[in-house]
Order: sequence, then structure tokens, then C-alpha cells
Amino acid sequence: MTHAIVKTDFVFPGLKSVYKGKVRDVYNINDQLLVMVASDRISAFDVVLPRGIPYKGQVLNQIASKFLDATSDIVPNWKIASPDPMVTIGHYCTPFPVEMIIRGFLTGSSWRTYKKGAREICGVPVPGGMKEHQRFPEPIITPTTKATTGHDEDITRDEIIRNGLVSAEDYALLEQYTLKLFERGSQIAAEHGLILVDTKYEFGKAGDTIYLIDEIHTPDSSRFFYADEYEERFSKGEQQKQLSKEFVREWLMDNGFQGQEGQQVPEMTDEFVKSVSDRYIELYEQVTGESFVKVDAANVLGRVEKNIHEFLKSYAG
Repeated sequence: MTHAIVKTDFVFPGLKSVYKGKVRDVYNINDQLLVMVASDRISAFDVVLPRGIPYKGQVLNQIASKFLDATSDIVPNWKIASPDPMVTIGHYCTPFPVEMIIRGFLTGSSWRTYKKGAREICGVPVPGGMKEHQRFPEPIITPTTKATTGHDEDITRDEIIRNGLVSAEDYALLEQYTLKLFERGSQIAAEHGLILVDTKYEFGKAGDTIYLIDEIHTPDSSRFFYADEYEERFSKGEQQKQLSKEFVREWLMDNGFQGQEGQQVPEMTDEFVKSVSDRYIELYEQVTGESFVKVDAANVLGRVEKNIHEFLKSYAG
């Protein structure tokens, strides 16, 4: 198997702190720049799985980079440059402690909640009598808290504002940006034969300006259906063919793992790891309409570190 980045321990001039998330390692340079390395780690049910997925970081970073460029007219975003296929460097922002999840269809966790009898998700009423993978009359925003460890929790708009997580004025803007980004993402997906089913956006603030931060429209943050198969599969009550991380969650559930205490992650064979890598590459090619070019992974850590150092040396922002 090709080498995969599962850990970084870089040291850069002006390094102030390092945040290591489930998938990304983020280096804070003098509270001015953030260096975000998209690793090949993969998480599900808020658990980082024991093996990395070759080329996953490159897929995530390059899709996010393209969509940040394609939506910069809607909302300012944090990106300054992408000096390596696995790296984005951008403006330092203070993140809002919520994730803005928007859903166009009743699927995934929302369907699992609905099936248990819930007719309200994060304070948003949901019609009765819906079926799995059915389109909502209008997209709904179902925010969650942004947990530094453990599980994100569903939260309502009113709770966010009442608890002071986001001001009412800023939250109104976050909702507006979320709807417009989802609309743009859906348009771009449709041009490539896909349906953007649901996704999440994260925002931060620098000064008085709200920025779109982190990733956008990647298979880790989004779910896609194939447009040409959707109606037939839905009418027959069949599962949709998805381009997302949901198939990893389904594989884990089929093997008795849902991130609960005492459960063990099933063995990730070389065959399974390769199949996940192939699905990520397939999504890249579908959503961008471009062939995926695998970068040389022989000394991937050395290459990434060198490219970041060279950018930081030349940057005079």
C-alpha cells in the first residue's frame, strides 16, 4: 500500500500552537496564518480509525480548495494559498463553536432519528409520512455544537443565540451564507451528474468579518447521490448509491461498531482500505469533472514540510 500521512509533527518559524483534529492538523503561525494539513486519517462516529487512507488528504484538500475558489463571491473565505496538494494556508480566524449542517434530503442520521419517531430536528419541524432519502420541501438547517473531543451535539437556533455561542446578528448571516453555499454547491454538483444531499459549513471571524473556514463540499463533510439513478431507486425503495463517507459508517455498523463504549473497530484489511481510497478518488473525479492525479507519496511528509516552509519564507502578507 502507498504511504499515508496519519501524523505530523512539523516545526515552523513563528509557530504558536498546533491543533490536531480528527482529520486535519492545524498550525497557528503568530495568530496571523493557519497552516492546515489534510492528513489521510479517517474518522467515523467521532472515532479516528486505526489506518490511514492513501490519497484521502489530497482528495479532501483539492476539492475544498476548488469549492472555496468557486464560492468566494458568496462569502469571504480563509484560503490564501494551497502550496501542496495536501495543504491549505489561510487567514487566522476565531471559529464559531457551531457547525452549520444543511440537509436537502431525509437520509443518514436524520433518517435514523426520524425512524425513531422524531418529527423535529434541531428545532426544525419535519413533515410526517416521509420515506428514507426523500427530498425535503426546502433545505433545512440543523446545527450542532463543535466539540473539541467526543461527540458533536444537536442544538437549536434559539439555544445557540440564548447561550451566547453566536450573536443573533451573526447567526442570521451564518444561515444566509449556508443557504447560498448549499445552492451553489448543488448547482455545481448537478453539472457533474450528482445531487448534493447534505453538508456542513464552518465559519470563523477575523475582526468584524465572517469567513468560511475549514473544508467545503468534500466527502468527509458532504453526501452526494447520483442524479441519474435517484428517482428510480427512490420509487423502488432501494438504497441510493452514495459518494460520501456513509458507506464507511455502514461497513462499521455491519461489523458491530457505532463508536459506543466497549465496541472494537473491525479489522481494516488492505482490500478495504484500497476500496475506501478508490471511492474518495471517484468522488473527486465526479464532483470536479477532472481526472485525479496522484502525487508521489514516497516521501510525503518531507514534501509537505518543504512546500510549507517555502511558502512561509516567501509570504509577506
